Amino acid sequence: MSDLIIDVIKIIFPSFLTFMVGILITPILARYMYKYKMWRKASRSHENTEAMSPAFIKIHNEKGETSTPRVGGVVVWLSVAIVSVLVSVLPYIFPGPMAEKLNFLSRNQTILPLAILLFASLMGLVDDFLQIYGKDLKMSDGISRTMRTLMVILIGAVGAWWFYFKLGNLSIHIPFDGDLALGLWFVPFFILVVLGTFSGSVIDGIDGLAAGVMASAFVSYAVIAFGNHQIDLAAFCAVVAGGILAFLWFNIPPARFYLGETGMIGITVTLAVVAFLTKEVLVLPIVAFPLVVTSLSSTIQLISKKYFGKKVFKIAPLHHHFEAMGWPSHKVTMRYWVISIICGLLGAVVALIS
Repeated sequence: MSDLIIDVIKIIFPSFLTFMVGILITPILARYMYKYKMWRKASRSHENTEAMSPAFIKIHNEKGETSTPRVGGVVVWLSVAIVSVLVSVLPYIFPGPMAEKLNFLSRNQTILPLAILLFASLMGLVDDFLQIYGKDLKMSDGISRTMRTLMVILIGAVGAWWFYFKLGNLSIHIPFDGDLALGLWFVPFFILVVLGTFSGSVIDGIDGLAAGVMASAFVSYAVIAFGNHQIDLAAFCAVVAGGILAFLWFNIPPARFYLGETGMIGITVTLAVVAFLTKEVLVLPIVAFPLVVTSLSSTIQLISKKYFGKKVFKIAPLHHHFEAMGWPSHKVTMRYWVISIICGLLGAVVALIS
């Protein structure tokens, strides 16, 4: 069997296995989510003036928000964690070169993104639990935005430290030009990109929207990593995509649960780390274009309201603006998916030919 076929199997098999594990564990997880009522106890329409605007109330599914579990991201990272453990112990159960080849855990490619995924997701899970059960602690809004940002910065700092001292990987690739060594500037740049990618988590607002966009982004970086001969990293990206697709299987409208902070924080931050590992961080805005424009729409709206006293969008983020224009939520979702696939393909092509 050729090395190419073995590499392809190494990428596809764990991804398919993660999807199947996600499908199998979801009914168990969902039962507990509904049993313990893991949803918001109060709708966002009571939190601030933006959420109480007529445009928001018109499109907002208040009943769904207060009756649908918000910790569905557990499906993603738990299925990834289970498969990561399985492939790591497989050589001990079935000794042989193929079992060893299927193990995608490696110090220089996948240990960091896996650790970041799990840590950031657990941090998000704490935030979700506070939003669900924190009423008595007067923390029903969860971790404050400032504190959440600081925690993401800390995660970025740890990741930058790993790159700087453990990997010695301090350069990025400039498309159609070459590698650029950043030296000490790599650390603040890394943190800035992690924080910027995390800001794209505002895209999680319509059933299936965020999951479809993020699955496309991870598949794109799986292709990029494969082209860079980073087979372990390509397998990891495919595994994350498999976990997201398992979540998406149950998130087709009407959603059985939402990604929540435990899903979006872990996935977005991990995507930024993966981009640096491939050195193709400059194509991240192309691959994750829907995240970029959605995050920018919220920033533009905030600045315009504060300094000019008027709105640019009917309501921000951008996907809610389209809903307020009269687009059905499923149309917004499908068009975001189409754009995500196109941008993912374009980003992969730019990375591979440059």
